[in-house]
Amino acid sequence: MNEIELIRSAKKGDHRSFAILFRSHYPILVKYLMKITMNPDLAEDIAQEAMAKCVEKIHLFSGKSKFSSWLITIATNIYIDQQRRKKREREWNEGEAAIRRLQWQMESRNEEWTDALAALGKLGEEMRIPLVLKHYYGYSYDEIGETLNIASGTAKSRVHHALLAVRRELKLDDRPKTNTTK
Repeated sequence: MNEIELIRSAKKGDHRSFAILFRSHYPILVKYLMKITMNPDLAEDIAQEAMAKCVEKIHLFSGKSKFSSWLITIATNIYIDQQRRKKREREWNEGEAAIRRLQWQMESRNEEWTDALAALGKLGEEMRIPLVLKHYYGYSYDEIGETLNIASGTAKSRVHHALLAVRRELKLDDRPKTNTTK
C-alpha cells in the first residue's frame, strides 16, 4: 500500500495502517524535534504526544501537504505551546518570589505589609499600574492614559477591573450588605 492508501485506511480506523505510517514517520519526527528542542528526552515526549494527537485528529488530514509535514506541524505546535506554558509558569514563579522578597524587606524594616499589597501583587501589570497611579498617587484617568500610552477610557476600565479583582481577593464582596436607607 502506498502512503495515500495507508492514510485513507487509517482514517477508517485500521490500526495496522497507523502502525505502518508511524513506523515510517516517527524517526524523521524525532530527529526534527531533537534539532529544535536540543533535548532527546523532550523530543521523544513531544513525538509521542504528536503521534497520539495524530490518531485523534487523522480525520482532519486533508492531504494538501505531505503527511510528514502535517506531523511536523502538530509536533511544532505542541513544542511552542509547552514553551509558552513554561514561560508563563516561570514568570508567575518570579513574580511570586519578588512579592515574597518585597514582603520580607518591608517587614524587616518594620513597615506594614497589608493584605491590600498582597492583593495588588496578584494583579497583572496592565491592571496594577493604573490602579496604583489612580488610588495611591491620585492621577486622573487622562494622566494615566497619557503615562501608559492608552486611552483614558481604557485606563478607567483597567482601574475598575483591578478594583474588582482586589475586592475579590480581599473577599470584600462577601461581606453582608447593610441597608443604608432609613
